[in-house]
Amino acid sequence: EVQLVESGGGLVQPGGSLRLSCTVSGLTYDGFDRHGMAWFRQAPGKKREGISCIAWSNDFIYYSESVKGRFTNSRDNAENTVYLQMNKLPTEDTATYYCAAHFAGNCQTFEERLFEYWGQGTQVTVSS
Repeated sequence: EVQLVESGGGLVQPGGSLRLSCTVSGLTYDGFDRHGMAWFRQAPGKKREGISCIAWSNDFIYYSESVKGRFTNSRDNAENTVYLQMNKLPTEDTATYYCAAHFAGNCQTFEERLFEYWGQGTQVTVSS
């Protein structure tokens, strides 16, 4: 069974930072290093938004305009883990953050429907 487990969410003050992690298990045939990994978020009352994607080959990273310059997506294939470093957080970044995996994903086309596996999400609340 494939599992994606996010961690690192919590309460942070505006302007602060958090680092999310997503650890993947169960990709026994097509391993973690063959999957593009993405971060999505969903705020209350809003549609889920794709905010970043890192290619399986680690040679391309996409950021949405809403997070570009503030968030950094990275992966550690030895640990089967992808990270999202989030800096300068405003209250508008409050959401549930999800990671997702796409076999052979190069992130050139970043569409939610392409991702086969999803985590349960971790809550990020930015508030004073």
